[in-house]
Amino acid sequence: MPSPQIILTLILMASLTFYALFGGADYGGGVWDLLARGPRQREQRELIANAITPVWEANHVWLILVIVLLFSGFPLAFADVTTALHVPLTALIVGIVMRGSSFIFRAYHTGDYRIQRRWGLIFAVASTITPICLGIVVGAISSGNMVVSNGISENGFFDPWLGWFPLMVGFFALSLFVFLAAVFLTLEAQDHLLQEDFRKRALLSGVAVAAMALATFLTARHGAPDIYRGLLRPSIVWVVQGATAICACVAFICLLARRYKAARVAAMLQITCILWGWGVSQAPYLLQGKMTIAEAAASPSVLWALIGATGVGVILLFPSLWYLLSLFKTGDEHLPLH
Repeated sequence: MPSPQIILTLILMASLTFYALFGGADYGGGVWDLLARGPRQREQRELIANAITPVWEANHVWLILVIVLLFSGFPLAFADVTTALHVPLTALIVGIVMRGSSFIFRAYHTGDYRIQRRWGLIFAVASTITPICLGIVVGAISSGNMVVSNGISENGFFDPWLGWFPLMVGFFALSLFVFLAAVFLTLEAQDHLLQEDFRKRALLSGVAVAAMALATFLTARHGAPDIYRGLLRPSIVWVVQGATAICACVAFICLLARRYKAARVAAMLQITCILWGWGVSQAPYLLQGKMTIAEAAASPSVLWALIGATGVGVILLFPSLWYLLSLFKTGDEHLPLH
């Protein structure tokens, strides 16, 4: 039987995957709100708002779960991450708060178009900056530049995350979320012209994903050498990378053929493979080169309690999310953007 720290790490990875797939699509929708252009820009923004409305708050459940499990199950790693990376983490939290509050203010402030657009601009900019910060945190954790001793970051509060590799991971995360959102919105759109708008955006952003993936891989050679070597190991990582490439090609082909449901599945699998490929290349470290999973873990009794509580929570969570989606996605609720 796997050790409790391995089981909890797998739960952490699964939670992060769900957040990337669903919360990431919401972030990407905000970016497309910012980039809405053409004669149907109002309809594009309305489609994005109506797609996000039922689930935008619920998606943060996965991020909260990641934070709680990391704080309780791996307290040493949590302390080092929040100390060395408190600048991008603070920006991430501010972005989440600004994004959520501005989305609500825009939805219910229908009396003045100028004020509504102002809130919409805040929502869109926050949706762009937040995933970049999230990617920067992941990149900094993988770079090995975090050195925390006695609660003090020896490399300061900027060097651990201001390298090329963390920044490239940030923009890579943004491109993935933008691509995923465009694919999702092709299914959300009922109008053929809107489908075509987001189909073209999905194809263009898919090319951007490929470019950012290459840039991230190249900067990893010096910015995260252990991850770079891990990605080149002739082992399961190669299997994951091969599966990623296949899913990306399938998603692209399905978009060209206008097979939107298949494209959505392929895009979700592509992002899942990318995340798990990173996780495998990072193993056995939680903080690359500094702290292994075993070294960061709390006592087994705490880990088993967390695993049990998470299992009970999942039994309640998945039916609740299914009911939420079935309740709102089958209705005719619309948020007016005048």
